[in-house]
Amino acid sequence: MEKLDACIRNHDREIEKMCNFHHQGFVDAITELLKVRADAEKLKVQVTDTNRRLQDAGKEVIAQTEEIIRCRVQQQNITTVVEKLQLCLPVLEMYSKLKEQMKVKRYYSALKTMEQLENIYLPRVSQYRFCQIMIDNLPKLREEIKEISMSDLKDFLESIRKHSDKIGETAMKQAQQQKTFNTALQKQNNVGYGRNMHIMNVRVPESKCEIPSKRTFEEDDEHEEEVLTAHDLVDFSPVYRCLHIYSVLGDGETFENYYRKQRRKQARLVLQPQSSMHETVEGYRRYFSQIVGFFVVEDHILHVTQGLVTRAYTDELWNMALSKIIAVLRTHSSYCTDPDLVLELKNLIVVFADTLQGYGFPVNRLFDLLFEIRDQYNETLLKKWAGLFRDIFEADNYSPIPVANEEEYKIVISKFPFQDTEIDKQSFPKKLPMSQSVPQIYIQVKEFIYASLKFSESLHRSSTEIDDMLRKSTNLLLTRTLSSCLQNMIKKPHIGLTELVQIIINTTHLEQACKYLEDFITNITNISQETVHTARLYGLSTFKDARHAAEGEIYTKLNQKIDEFIQLADYDWTMSEPDGRASGYLMDLINFLRSTFQVFTHLPNSNNDHAAMSGKVAQTACMSACQHLSTSLMQMLLDSELKQISMGAIQQFNLDVIQCELFASSEPVPGFQGDTLQLAFIDLRQLLDLFMVWDWSAYLADYGQPTSKYLRVNPSTALTLLEKVHRGMKDTSKKNNIFAQFRKNDRDKQKLIETVVKQLRSLVNGMSLHA
Repeated sequence: MEKLDACIRNHDREIEKMCNFHHQGFVDAITELLKVRADAEKLKVQVTDTNRRLQDAGKEVIAQTEEIIRCRVQQQNITTVVEKLQLCLPVLEMYSKLKEQMKVKRYYSALKTMEQLENIYLPRVSQYRFCQIMIDNLPKLREEIKEISMSDLKDFLESIRKHSDKIGETAMKQAQQQKTFNTALQKQNNVGYGRNMHIMNVRVPESKCEIPSKRTFEEDDEHEEEVLTAHDLVDFSPVYRCLHIYSVLGDGETFENYYRKQRRKQARLVLQPQSSMHETVEGYRRYFSQIVGFFVVEDHILHVTQGLVTRAYTDELWNMALSKIIAVLRTHSSYCTDPDLVLELKNLIVVFADTLQGYGFPVNRLFDLLFEIRDQYNETLLKKWAGLFRDIFEADNYSPIPVANEEEYKIVISKFPFQDTEIDKQSFPKKLPMSQSVPQIYIQVKEFIYASLKFSESLHRSSTEIDDMLRKSTNLLLTRTLSSCLQNMIKKPHIGLTELVQIIINTTHLEQACKYLEDFITNITNISQETVHTARLYGLSTFKDARHAAEGEIYTKLNQKIDEFIQLADYDWTMSEPDGRASGYLMDLINFLRSTFQVFTHLPNSNNDHAAMSGKVAQTACMSACQHLSTSLMQMLLDSELKQISMGAIQQFNLDVIQCELFASSEPVPGFQGDTLQLAFIDLRQLLDLFMVWDWSAYLADYGQPTSKYLRVNPSTALTLLEKVHRGMKDTSKKNNIFAQFRKNDRDKQKLIETVVKQLRSLVNGMSLHA
């Protein structure tokens, strides 16, 4: 510390020395400074004033400078903004355009705008946030467009679903009009009926992609009317837009699959008929219209789009539909019992097939189906005509047609081709041999041919085939329907012998009229009967069979009447003596037979053929009646329940047989040769003679000889009757005399009978052994 203090004191002395050395200079400086103080103050005031004035002047400059700087910065910013806006404005304009296109539903254009935004405009300004927002919104807009376009497509599908029937109705109407036009054109060109009645492969539209035109052909141009087309009923733009949109989006396959799937569903709905469709023709018309409308739309889509609908797809859809249509028509047509409805159905099917054939769809299977429906149509016709025939037969009085004058005669002739020179020679009033049902049946057969012809038209068949169809259907009418009606009429209980004879005459005239029916069909179809493949009417067998049935029924009714009389027989088989006259029942029977056969002889005959016919029937009926009477009387004698017969009963029975023989010999029906009719009772006569004469020795001696007097007496028959007579004699003897067994004559007779019985039994046994 001492050193430090000493050092400090040294320095202080040096400082003091220095200060002392410079003190004067310092004082001088202070003095000089004091001198300049006043000047300094003055200068300060001046500087302050100058500074104030400078500051005041600088404030305006600074303000102007700052304004200039601000303006320059603003100008620079504006320039930059303008440059950036020049880049962004096209993007914004395109986006605005996109929004406008979306608003007015120009979706395809909107997609094109999006594509330009993404590929050209947005990459230039991708650094801006609004661009990113746009970029994020574009996929959403695409999905929105897809949804909207799909919604439009659904609306389109719903629209064509609603308007398919109207579209189809229009197309079918135009096809029918085109066909009418072609038919008229054929007639103008003198095209004969013998050619094919339908122009094949005629398309209604002139080109495949053409929907039915707005102007439809009418024969009278003044009445040409405007017909709504598919474009008028349905807006096809949604399907076009949707197809373009999905194609642009690269999802065309999805759209195609969806469209085809939905259309298949609609096809199934269209092909599903109403349960009551077969009840009215309108049901069928609506069904066909919907189907035609469906495929017309598909054909249109096929030709105005690329790939959405292919020919393979439409062919597949049509084949599926065709199978369903045929199944539906086959089922529902089977329910139809009205031939008029079946005919209208056929016309609808033809128009339906022609319409779709015009659009390139194969329809041969539909025409094949028409042949099945034609059979059904013929069946309904046959049922209808069966009722008509029954009504005609029921209303007929089965009496010859009376004609009072020439006018009435011409009326009958105009309905039925009747020709007879003998009838023509007769004066009025006169009677025609047939009854009223004959011309009525003939007219109805011609009406049936007309009705059958209506179905055969427009079936793409030649006149030869149509001729063949008509003849076959007419043959069915004659051989099945008319034959059945005749057979049923003949079998009816209220039909008597007179009616049966008239039926025989009627069938003869109807048989003769068949050749006129042949000519009638030939005139309709222009096909000569000499054509090799032309079928013939074989209805002749129908009338022959009906005549045979009527003849058989005559014989049957006669026999039944004979049986009724025989049931009234009341023989006393134990009588000792005959009454001396024939039985009452038998006389009544013979009187009945006489009056019956007089009906045959008094029938009006127009010619020798009818006379021969009625005579032959009468002869056969008379012979049949006599044979049946003889057989019935023989069965009465041989009845197993009849145990004994007296000789008095045999004598009474002989009186009845004599009356039968007298009736046979009286020629109740002319035309028999010799004793042909009496031969019906020969078996009875020889048997009764054998018992009346008691000529057993001659019978047994000459048995088996062709010259035998009792050649027709069978040993078994003789044995049966002899045993009954034997029992009757025994019973009579017991009643008359208790000692009858001791009477020599009776004992001898009984021994003879026993001997004859043994011999007859040996003959019967020999016959059975020989057999």
